[in-house]
Amino acid sequence: MLGSAVDLAREVAVEIASDASDVGEHLGVVVEGERLVSHRFACLARGYRGWEWTVTVARVPRGRTATVCEAELLPGPDAILGQPWVPWSQRLRPGDIGPGDVLPFRADDPRLEPGWTPSGDPELDEVAIDELALARVRVLSPQGRDEAAERWYRGSRGPTSAGSLASSGACWSCGFLVPLQGALGTVFGVCANAWSPDDGKVVSLDHGCGAHSETDVEPVASDWPAPDPLIDEMRVELVPAAAPPEADEAATPDEPQVVVEGADATEPVPDHPDQPDQPVTADQPELER
Repeated sequence: MLGSAVDLAREVAVEIASDASDVGEHLGVVVEGERLVSHRFACLARGYRGWEWTVTVARVPRGRTATVCEAELLPGPDAILGQPWVPWSQRLRPGDIGPGDVLPFRADDPRLEPGWTPSGDPELDEVAIDELALARVRVLSPQGRDEAAERWYRGSRGPTSAGSLASSGACWSCGFLVPLQGALGTVFGVCANAWSPDDGKVVSLDHGCGAHSETDVEPVASDWPAPDPLIDEMRVELVPAAAPPEADEAATPDEPQVVVEGADATEPVPDHPDQPDQPVTADQPELER
């Protein structure tokens, strides 16, 4: 009697569907229990391929009337399903937090543990607050420290990256490495080389790159051919004339001294109104008086 209540089950499926055309053919009957049967209809709605309208009917003992218990849309064996729900704390990935985004407070975060509460003992408080920097509400727990170390060491700035394998020197011997304090300082440091791709990043001591402070490369000849010399034949170079030699200190304007080549002495030449002053050599005739 319950298996034959197909029409009743279809009417209920049409009522809960958005459109009557979304209810397809009858796919069969599933016996759920004693006097409890489910009718399945194909779902033709867009985006629900493989889903089934399921209407469950039952009857009371010695009853001859089917009663609808529940009706719902359930996925079939070949239904397209979404990804299983994952809490936000597990979905969060590096880079998901943008400007203005704020994470909710997690009081039970296993990566943190309570910090140092001043005890009143000056010696203990000085060591905990000044040296260990524990004057915070919560600090890294051993689990949080181990997770960070594992993430950094296995990441792109650990010893297994492509750049580290190709480098000839490790970060521990580089002058640009700024070591960290505490337990993490035994394995990690911060790169302070502006030319390095890891500048400002936490790197492992056995990491490396091509910007190591102590590495060098052999000089090689340039692949570009040397250019031919250029000669400018159209350029004119101006050379200043040489300054005239200074007159002998023994000569006076009224009685100039004339040097004759091949002679050991000079001969004074008086001024003449019709003859300009000029030097006299041995090849020249005697000046007119």
